[in-house]
Amino acid sequence: MELAHSLLLNEEAYNQLGEFQKAEFIFEWLRFLEKLLPVTSKADIRENQKKLVEQLTSLLNSSPGPPTRRLVAKNLAVLYSTGDTFSVYQTIDKCNELIRSKDDSPSYLPTKLAAVVCLGYLYKKLGRILGNSFTDTVGNVLKAMKNAESQGRYEIMLSLQNILNGLGAAAIPCHRDIYKAARSCLTDRSMAVRCAAAKCLLELQNEAVFMWSTDLDSVVTLCFKSFEGSNYDVRLAVSKLLGTVLARALTSKQTTASTRHNFRRISLEEAMELLGTGFLRGSCGFLRASGDMLKGTSSVNRDVRVGVTQTYVVFVSTLGAQWLERNFSAFLSHTLYLVSQSHSKAIQSQMDAIGCRRCVSFILRATVGGLLGEKAQIAAAKEICQAIWKLKKVVDGAVSDSNLETKISTTDVTASQHVLVCALQELGSLIHGLGTTAAPLLQDSSTGVLEAVISVILHPSISVRLTAAWCLRCIAVALPSYVSLLLDRCIERLTTLKSSPEAVTGYSFAVAALLGAVKHCPLGIPHGKGKVIMTVAEDLLCSASQNSRISLQRTQAGWLLIAALMTLGPAVVQHHLPRMLLLWKCIFPSSPKDLETEKTRGDSFTWQVTLEGRAGALCAIKSFVSHCAGLLTDEVVQRLLPPLPSAVDLLTQLSSINKSYGNSLKTPSTVYRHKLYELLAVLPPKTYEGTFWAVLKELVADLTVPDSQIDTSTFLLPPLCHENDLLLLGPLLQETDHRFIEEQLLLGNSIAGGSLEYDPYSIYEKVAKGDSVPKPLPPVLSVISAATRLFGVMFSHVENAQKLQVLEQLLNSIKQTKGSRQQIVQLNVVSAFSTSLKHLANCKGSLGPEEVRRSALTLVMGALESNNPLLRCAAAECLARLAQVVSDTAFTAGLAQVSFDKLKSARDVVSRTGHSLALGCLYRYLGGIGSTQHLNACVGILYTLSQDSTSPDVQAWALHSLSLIVDLAGPLYHMHVESTLSLVLMLLLTVPPAYTEVHQSLGRCLNALITTLGPELQGSSTTVSSLRTSCLLGCAVMQDNPDCLVQAQAISCLQQLHMFAPRHVNLSSLVSCLCVNLCSSYLLLRRAVAACLRQLVQREAAEVSEYAVALVKENREDFTPADVNIREIGLEGALLGLLDKELDQRLCQDIKETLTHMLTSMAVEKLSFWLKLCKDVLAASADFSTVVSIDTTQEEETAKVDDASILTSDSDERFHPFSNPRWSTRVFAAECVCKIISQCENAGSAHFDITLAQERKQRDSRDDFLVLHLADLIRMAFMAATDHSDQLRLSGLQTLQIVVRKFAAVPEPEFPGHVILEQYQANVGAALRPAFAPETPPDVTAKACQVCSAWIASGVVSDLNDLRRVHQLLVSSLLKVQAGKEAQSQQYNESTSTMEILAVLKAWAEVYIVAVEKQKNQSDAHNHCFKIGNSAEENYRDVTSSASGLLDLVQADLGTLSKLWLAVLQDFALLTLPSEYASQLPAEGGTFYTAETIENARPHYYNSWALILYATALWLTSTGFIVVDPDEGVTNLSRPVTPTTMCQDSSTRPLVKSPEDVNTDRFHLILGISVEFLCSPRSDAAMENIIACLHALQALFDVPWPRSKIGGDQELGVELLNVLHRLILTRESPDIQLAALEVVQLILFAAQEHVKEKRRSAEVDDGAAEKETLPEFGEGKDTGGLVPGKSLVFATLELCVCILVRQLPQLNPKLTCSPAVQSGKHLLLSEDGSRLVAAALVILSDVPAICSPEGSISVLPTILYLIIGVLKETAVKLQEGQLPLTVAASLQALKGLLSSPMARAEKSRTAWTDLLRSALVTVLDCWDQVDGLLQDRDEVSLLTAITVFIMSTSPEVTTIECLQKHCIEKFKITLDSKDPLVQCKCYQLLHSIFQHPNKTVSYPYIHSLAPSIVSKLQEAEKAKPENAAELQVIQEGIKVVTALTATAEEEHRAHLVAGLLPILISFLLDENALVSATNSARSLHEFALQNLMQIGPQYSSVFKNLMAASPTMKARLESAVKGNQESIKTKTAKYAKNPGKSSSIQLKTNFL
Repeated sequence: MELAHSLLLNEEAYNQLGEFQKAEFIFEWLRFLEKLLPVTSKADIRENQKKLVEQLTSLLNSSPGPPTRRLVAKNLAVLYSTGDTFSVYQTIDKCNELIRSKDDSPSYLPTKLAAVVCLGYLYKKLGRILGNSFTDTVGNVLKAMKNAESQGRYEIMLSLQNILNGLGAAAIPCHRDIYKAARSCLTDRSMAVRCAAAKCLLELQNEAVFMWSTDLDSVVTLCFKSFEGSNYDVRLAVSKLLGTVLARALTSKQTTASTRHNFRRISLEEAMELLGTGFLRGSCGFLRASGDMLKGTSSVNRDVRVGVTQTYVVFVSTLGAQWLERNFSAFLSHTLYLVSQSHSKAIQSQMDAIGCRRCVSFILRATVGGLLGEKAQIAAAKEICQAIWKLKKVVDGAVSDSNLETKISTTDVTASQHVLVCALQELGSLIHGLGTTAAPLLQDSSTGVLEAVISVILHPSISVRLTAAWCLRCIAVALPSYVSLLLDRCIERLTTLKSSPEAVTGYSFAVAALLGAVKHCPLGIPHGKGKVIMTVAEDLLCSASQNSRISLQRTQAGWLLIAALMTLGPAVVQHHLPRMLLLWKCIFPSSPKDLETEKTRGDSFTWQVTLEGRAGALCAIKSFVSHCAGLLTDEVVQRLLPPLPSAVDLLTQLSSINKSYGNSLKTPSTVYRHKLYELLAVLPPKTYEGTFWAVLKELVADLTVPDSQIDTSTFLLPPLCHENDLLLLGPLLQETDHRFIEEQLLLGNSIAGGSLEYDPYSIYEKVAKGDSVPKPLPPVLSVISAATRLFGVMFSHVENAQKLQVLEQLLNSIKQTKGSRQQIVQLNVVSAFSTSLKHLANCKGSLGPEEVRRSALTLVMGALESNNPLLRCAAAECLARLAQVVSDTAFTAGLAQVSFDKLKSARDVVSRTGHSLALGCLYRYLGGIGSTQHLNACVGILYTLSQDSTSPDVQAWALHSLSLIVDLAGPLYHMHVESTLSLVLMLLLTVPPAYTEVHQSLGRCLNALITTLGPELQGSSTTVSSLRTSCLLGCAVMQDNPDCLVQAQAISCLQQLHMFAPRHVNLSSLVSCLCVNLCSSYLLLRRAVAACLRQLVQREAAEVSEYAVALVKENREDFTPADVNIREIGLEGALLGLLDKELDQRLCQDIKETLTHMLTSMAVEKLSFWLKLCKDVLAASADFSTVVSIDTTQEEETAKVDDASILTSDSDERFHPFSNPRWSTRVFAAECVCKIISQCENAGSAHFDITLAQERKQRDSRDDFLVLHLADLIRMAFMAATDHSDQLRLSGLQTLQIVVRKFAAVPEPEFPGHVILEQYQANVGAALRPAFAPETPPDVTAKACQVCSAWIASGVVSDLNDLRRVHQLLVSSLLKVQAGKEAQSQQYNESTSTMEILAVLKAWAEVYIVAVEKQKNQSDAHNHCFKIGNSAEENYRDVTSSASGLLDLVQADLGTLSKLWLAVLQDFALLTLPSEYASQLPAEGGTFYTAETIENARPHYYNSWALILYATALWLTSTGFIVVDPDEGVTNLSRPVTPTTMCQDSSTRPLVKSPEDVNTDRFHLILGISVEFLCSPRSDAAMENIIACLHALQALFDVPWPRSKIGGDQELGVELLNVLHRLILTRESPDIQLAALEVVQLILFAAQEHVKEKRRSAEVDDGAAEKETLPEFGEGKDTGGLVPGKSLVFATLELCVCILVRQLPQLNPKLTCSPAVQSGKHLLLSEDGSRLVAAALVILSDVPAICSPEGSISVLPTILYLIIGVLKETAVKLQEGQLPLTVAASLQALKGLLSSPMARAEKSRTAWTDLLRSALVTVLDCWDQVDGLLQDRDEVSLLTAITVFIMSTSPEVTTIECLQKHCIEKFKITLDSKDPLVQCKCYQLLHSIFQHPNKTVSYPYIHSLAPSIVSKLQEAEKAKPENAAELQVIQEGIKVVTALTATAEEEHRAHLVAGLLPILISFLLDENALVSATNSARSLHEFALQNLMQIGPQYSSVFKNLMAASPTMKARLESAVKGNQESIKTKTAKYAKNPGKSSSIQLKTNFL
């Protein structure tokens, strides 16, 4: 294929190929040429033009396939347009010649078609350059059309479209001829030709004025005719044509004077009237109603009506949104007029009426719902309301005129019913879409929306009443605050008007609908409403028999209410269950005898009431079973069962009852059947086993003797077919934008689809996806679907013998019927049987013995050859399921063989399609039928069928089946891949484009092949690359296909290819293809585009975005204006705009994910762009005057004004890419802002640091940082938080909270000490204030509380007066909380007030915690200041004021808060009790939750308990557990709050509790909650909760009283330690582990205090006694044993070991032997790791203090091992001699341990001494271990450790000779170290050892080491110090020697001084040397001088002797002193001005 990539065709390579390869080669060359020509230089083109033209024109003669001919034509056109045009006429003549040719053979056809296509493209590209040649061409083409077949007509129409496009106005002479030709094609029998003709006419009307002026009427008639018998594509194309023409006619200006005389402007009324005629009368009677219209025989053809409906939508969309706003009332009255009774013909039957109503609803939804922004929608809703009021008056008039008893003049009443239904549905949908933004509409009393809807509830027509109820439901879902209000209102009306039949049904519908809405309202309704409704329902049922006139209505209403009540779920229903079960029991006769007596009594009316009631009861129970599965305990099931046999008995008697009482019972009995079947289908089959046989008989009768002659296939079968197979059956079953109206064409003529009035019980059910109003089918049909479902369940549970019997019966019934009736029976039976196979497969059941299989097979095989394609499809699926259930390979092979044989012999389309699909389906459930032989046979047969060009259907089905096999055969298929691929390509290149179904199947095959090849496609071998090229070729052919669904296939194939071999897919061309189709009118194509984009942007978001913009910049001609805004707002903006307009959920989801991926990968780079997008969406003006649809021209009268407004709007549009986005889009934009912030957080600190950001921005202006956009972020959050839409308010508050949290600490560079957020405090306050208004929903208030606490806690505002604004909001909420339960609003469920209260208390808790923490930090700082001195005092004062101020703010309410917090904790403690304690919970609920809403309240408590716990703990510690409120019992809450009231009987409760008891209770409450939570925090428990809980424990143990509690209760301590140990094991977070260690330390401290206290009191008591008899306190008593599980010490050690080994695995003795750890390399721990290790070491060193002496002996080895282990492992040199934190900690711990009193206690002294000696040996051995690795081991740390041993232990430990010698040796080695820092440290350590008070310790060291020190100092005289480090060494050495002289005995002192003085003097410099000396030499000089000054006077005699002896020294000293005095004078002056600031941080490094 590479050889095809050249400018000229490589004929040599071409001639070597086979026939089919040639076609591929040519196509590849043409594709390459298409890309190459536009970028080749003109010179090259001219050079090769002649040859190229020859090659291309010769291709015309070689019968090219459709895609090839199109490419030849395009290339020729481009070639002439870029090269010379002189030979173009020859080419045109040649084409004309080919067209004229008389050869009519099929083989010549492709050449003719190619010539036609070629002409089209040449004229399109070159247009007027071609002069007048077009008249001949057009004439020739039109002549050829006269005897062309459908392919020819199709291509000619498309070519004419291209010719018109190219020539524009120049083609006027031919317009009439083309118009005539296109007219005949518009009603062609081929649908593809009709589509092409519509496109041609659409092009024609651009220039042909007559189409929308003089000939308008005939165009309209023609289009109506074209709709007859049309398919979906035709309706789409023709409606586009007709809508555009009419819009053009309406808005046109007169063009030229010449046309003036025959120019006719039409008014809006006339245009609508034209369309209305088609809608109402179809295509026959037009304008002047024709004869049969008068005779009343015509009925409107549905195709026409659906087509006209689509035309209305096109018409309005073309005129644009602003036009619709201006003319809405006229438009509305016209559309509603379409269903008014004045056209009784259009709606003579109920079916027609339903169809018309659907169409009108669709028109309104697509225009009002799709085009208008929110503000305009509100205006539209007001208009609709006016219309409802008008109609209401008409009805009222009609009702009041006639006396109620007489018959109302029905015409007036029914006249309005359909209009009202449409108006109410649209009103409901509008409000539903608007959500909470519709609030102003409902509050507007002048409109009276609610009044209008409620007034219509009493309408005489049931469908109006139901729709009004539905409308209320929509209002309730949109505005949850209205649910309770509406419920109350309807219940009140229902009870007062219960004697009016309309009121009873109307208001019961309304209540049921509202109850159905509750599950969509997260805030719910008050719990008590359930009780009210149950009472009303019972009342209705009990009073039904009192008044026969309304007994039917009352019965129905009563059961409807009960059924709807069940949807509220178990929490509500369980309270009413007994009453409901009682009603259920009473409604059926209790024994068969009663039923018999019943039959003898009564008349048809009483039976009607009875059946209605029982159907209602069945429905209620079904609702109960579906919505309250949780309550179906065995006991309840037992109570449900008794009436069932009686219900089934009645079912079997129905036919006889019907006979006795005539037809009036037909519908009630059908409804009863339906409801019984539905109930049985949801109950477990075991429950009604006894009645199986009776029910089955009835089911069989229903399926085989249906009442209706309606073909039910379209709603029974699709669910049973596989969704992929449905694609075979054309677009009707696929999802389209017009599904809502297209559905009625599916269902055959006798039924228009479902409607609410067929089953009022559906009003409370959840709506099926995508449909607005529930659409239950008529009872006759719904019975059949219920019967098939129930049959499916029951058949799988009966005995085999019965199975056989049933199947035989079903087969016989099919045989006995004839004709269309037979097909209906067959259909019902197959769908029932298929359902049963589905069940059997799901429950792994078996079908039974051979006979049953045989019958089943006969049944399915019969259907497989049915004429109904849908039935064939279902039968193929059924056959596969049969094989799955039998699961026997021989049986399956048999099935396949039957199909093989059939396919070989049969010639008819029906059996060939059925059996070929069966082969594919068999693979679906048996995943590759194992044998390759079978696969080969399948593939062979399907190959043959797919090439049967006589029948496209067979080709399509065979290819579809092949695609299934490719997909499912897996690796087995690899051997066939190449052959299949070449077959697919061949067909793609040859099948005519009109056969779209074949192309779609080919697309599925290609997709399956790509999936099968998978990642192999990346390979580089020749076979793989040729396969890959073939795949890409196939995709290219499909992309060029005119059918949108084939293009969608192409996109998904490219998507697969991109996934497996991304390098080989040309991304830019794919992206351009996606952008062009973003706004396609085909839903499936848009979905494919979105899905593909979603995948592409996951890898290459930036590239995709760039390609999209680049594409628009090139401004390709096939780019529609709809997408042009990509230029301004990029692909991202275009997608956001699409998201706003799109209604399909799945598509919206894909778009959202695409945008999210783009955002995560690009938001940081394109920050301004993204923020601007979000800001534009959020700020998009709601002001309608600026938004104009630009492309429409206004009516003449207002032209002047409008032109001006167009200009202004035009500029506005530029600034506002989004006009009125919907609230859901705005919510998405707000979520995007939050995501952008989190992306920036990961991207770097500059985004949150304004100084850094500004610096980097100055360096590179392209850089962009989030902090620079802070004002925008605040503004967006503010706009969102103050919107009408509640969801948007929540998102806005969330954004605000994130902004506050992230930016709180960013300082303001211009005002030091202030933060950047401070300037926005007014905005924050303003954004929060509305959320605390009384009418705000609780969830918004709860969210706002979080923001308040975040704001106050952030510390942004330091001025108290400013803080008060926000603080005031919290105070007001607190007052609301204090008001208690009584003051709660009755609007929402009680759990919402729990949510709000807890949110308020949590917010206060957060503020209190922050205030306390701040104060704590400051008091620490304050103490620090005292250490430092007074310099920082003033500074400190300002800060404290703000902290203590914050605390003061809270302090005022702390008394109240603490009680409320304790109450919350008590509630929470109750709620966390396991379920077995449920009986002990208080019956009336807790303080803040009610018993009924306990489940809903739980999550709110889980959300907020942790911070409240921490705050309570802080409060209790601040009072030190001392304060107890004197009036504890009397609080202003509804019940006393102390936790003591838990589960105690009032009689046993002590009257007044002692403070001690109250405190103990509180202590245990806090401890209990914490331990319960920390024991097993759920894996999803928030980190904040765990940390808050640990902090609460820390706070608790910070004060003595709780410590005494836990110190005294060892078990409690151990348990707590075990819980913390487990927490440390399960949570990796260092914060959690550190917090846990702090708690451990406090527990240990408590234990220490306890032991000390005991020892002290024992000493006091036994003061007189002998010391020996003192009992041992502490663990380990006198044996030293520690019991795991009981021992606090053991638990502590476990926990510390866990931490240490986790951080330093080398410490684990088990591990150390393993080679992995042997390397001895040191790992530097992370900062967190070091902090954890340090904390653990501190705890370890404290352990001996709580042991007895014996106990301490047992734990000492472990502790020493761990401490020294840490020292050993982490003693690594760091730069500048810093000590690692762990080393510092281990030395500190060692020091603490060694100085423990136990080391000196008599009982333990010897053992300790031995152990400590061993430890010292271990430290000394550290040196020897590492020979090669000495360089990184830190000698200083080890030396320090030795020094700690020497200094801190008793002398006997370290003075053994061998140890002492060893230590001295180490010091010697270190003294000789080359590193000055080490030397220096060594001197410092020796300094301390030399001064050890015990001479036995210090002397050996002095003797061994002092001489070498002195000699080192003497050497220093020669080598002067080079740097500060060396200088320090000398200084330290001098200090050591000076110290020695001080400690030496008198007689030796003189010697020492005499040795020291010369050294010091040698360091002095004279005046001249001083000037030129280095810094260090000068410092040394000064140091020596100072020492001399001190020593001289002390030892004056020695000094004098020395001076006398050495005159040189004396001279040197004198000159130095002199020189020094000079410099001192100058320096002191300097220092006086500038006193040094001392550092404020002092490290604990003095371990000694």
